[in-house]
Amino acid sequence: MNSKAKGSNAERELIHMFWSKGWGAIRAAGSGSTSYPCPDILAGKASRSLAIECKSSGELNRHLPREQVEDLVRFAKIFGAEPWIGVRFNDMKWAFFTPDDLKRAGTGFSVSVKMVKEKGLSFEQLLGVF
Repeated sequence: MNSKAKGSNAERELIHMFWSKGWGAIRAAGSGSTSYPCPDILAGKASRSLAIECKSSGELNRHLPREQVEDLVRFAKIFGAEPWIGVRFNDMKWAFFTPDDLKRAGTGFSVSVKMVKEKGLSFEQLLGVF
């Protein structure tokens, strides 16, 4: 499976997870292919909205370009949503980070399996369901 299909499948999985918990969620059409900032997923319930950039990987680390994180933050501010990065490494559950949680790496940011274990929020924690 190519990386684009893998990413789309991971995004769809997350959409189903939101709906199963009573949240509304959509994949944003054109994410990554428009000149406007656009997250991969928009999710919300009542007065809370989330703008999520999704990454999936079979590696131990995942790079995020600086512009992608900046665009997420800019979109979230305009839209009135919380910016989040959702990451799913192979054989692991989704983990979520704020942009400030990411590690600076060269021209962008990175997130790793180690970071997921140390400070990533679970899906339930993201939703505030403990």
